[in-house]
Amino acid sequence: MTDSDGRHDALLHGDLTLLGRIRSASNATFLCDAGPDGEPVHCVYKPITGEQPLWDFPDGTLAGRELAAFLVSEALGWDIVPHTIIREGPAGPGMVQLWVEQPGDSGGDSRPDLVDLCPPDNVPAGYLSVLRAYDGTGSEVELVHADDPGLRRMAVFDVIVNNADRKGGHILSGVDGRVYGVDHGVSLHVHDKLRTVLWGWAGSTIDDETLCAVEELQRLLAGPLGERLRENITDTEFDALSARARTLLDNPLMPSPERRQALPWPAF
Repeated sequence: MTDSDGRHDALLHGDLTLLGRIRSASNATFLCDAGPDGEPVHCVYKPITGEQPLWDFPDGTLAGRELAAFLVSEALGWDIVPHTIIREGPAGPGMVQLWVEQPGDSGGDSRPDLVDLCPPDNVPAGYLSVLRAYDGTGSEVELVHADDPGLRRMAVFDVIVNNADRKGGHILSGVDGRVYGVDHGVSLHVHDKLRTVLWGWAGSTIDDETLCAVEELQRLLAGPLGERLRENITDTEFDALSARARTLLDNPLMPSPERRQALPWPAF
């Protein structure tokens, strides 16, 4: 989304009208309309006052890290994170993010989701296995995800921002055909906290096109982008972000899940 996009103006300046609370979220999260009657823009509003304190993320706010993740996504040119700002809302300042419109239920469509569970002996073509486990009934299942270019970029993005919560439910297929990632409030930590369901490319080489985007990000971090990021995360978190980008450039391999807690819980 560009600055000239009407949705950006509505998101930034339009009145926010609460439509309802998203109960599945662990922090106060609301679906809103932004902008004038008749042409509203759907968005998600997460007021800072509704954030639950986290012992391992004592500095800053979830909203600040959500905005920082968007700025990194924008600098990479991958448009993974929907357009995100911080502004005043009905419950005070908070994160406001463009709502991702998703295709409706087609009814009877048996195709797996981008991240899904399947029988171990029936992994769909074009899908990568992550692990084998047991479901709630005790049946053996395989956690898989699509071998999709958009998901692969998201996996690299998660390494850069050190995403501690890439659940399957945080990956959205838009009606525009793009793949989006949401809920980045627990990212950008100084220490390694990468927890994701996108381990299918573990140990693989990162392609040159992706590395060019990471190199451009590294360059931009030294300018105005770095200044904006430092407004939302600490100096040490910013330095760790820059170091992770440099590590990928020096050693262009996707990491492997070597830590005990390499998956988010729950996975979806």
